[in-house]
Amino acid sequence: MSTIEQGEFTTSDGVDLVWRRAGSGPPMVLVHGLTDDLTSWDPLVDAFAARHTVVRYDQRGHGASGRQGPYELERLAADLLELVAGLGLDTPVLVGHSLGGLVVTAAAAVSEVAAVVDVDQPLVLGDMVALVSAIADDLRSPERFRPTLAAVFAGMVGAGGDELRARVDELVAAADPEVVLGVWSPLLDSSPDELAARIDDVLSGVRVPYLAVHGSDPGPGYATWLAERVPGARLEVRDGVGHFPHLVDPAGFVELVEDFLAAGA
Repeated sequence: MSTIEQGEFTTSDGVDLVWRRAGSGPPMVLVHGLTDDLTSWDPLVDAFAARHTVVRYDQRGHGASGRQGPYELERLAADLLELVAGLGLDTPVLVGHSLGGLVVTAAAAVSEVAAVVDVDQPLVLGDMVALVSAIADDLRSPERFRPTLAAVFAGMVGAGGDELRARVDELVAAADPEVVLGVWSPLLDSSPDELAARIDDVLSGVRVPYLAVHGSDPGPGYATWLAERVPGARLEVRDGVGHFPHLVDPAGFVELVEDFLAAGA
C-alpha cells in the first residue's frame, strides 16, 4: 500500500481544499464527481501510484473541503489549476469522473497538461438538461430533494454490486442542495444553444491526448462529434457498466488508462 500524504491548500478566493498525495513519478490528478469526495478513488490509488505521483482532493462544497461557493465550472477548474500550481505538479495527467470530467476538460483548455481522461461525462448535454429541468422543482424542495436525487442516482449503478450501491446511497445522504443546484444551475439557466456554444468554446482549447470512458453509449455520432472538436480524441464505451466504470472494474480501468498514456499521452 502506498504511503499517503495529506494536506490543505487555500484557493485564491479563500476556500480550503483537502488533498492527498501518494506514489512517485509523472503527476496525475484525480477529480471526483458531484456529491462525491476524494475517497471515491481509493480502489485505484495504489495501482496508479505505482507509476505516478497521484493527487486527489475534495472539490469545494464536498468532503472535508470548504463549503463556500461559487460552484460554476470556471471556478472549479480554477481550483484544480491553483492546486496543481501550489503542489508544484508539472504537466499532470487529469482524470475526472462525472462533474470531474467537465472540470478536467475545462482546466485542460486553459493550462498545460499531459492528457485528459473524462469518465462518463458526456459533453453533449441535451439529455442532462432534460433530466435536470424535469426534476428542478423537486430539487428545490427540502422535502423532495433527497428522494429525487436518490431516484436519479439509483439508475446510474449499472453493473455495480452492493458495495457500489451502498456508496451511491452515501452520496445521496451527503448531498448539499446548495452545491447540487449551484453546479447544475447552468443547465436550468442557459438555452441549449448557449450550453453547446460554451462546450465548444472549452473544447477549442483542448489540444492534448483525450480519452472518454463511458459506461453506457453516449449516442450515435458522439465519437465523431468529440474528435471534430478535440483532434485525436478517443471514445471507449463499456456499455451496461453504468455511471461508475472506474469502480465497477478498477483494474480494467487502470489498465485502459495506462495503455492510453503509453500510446502517446
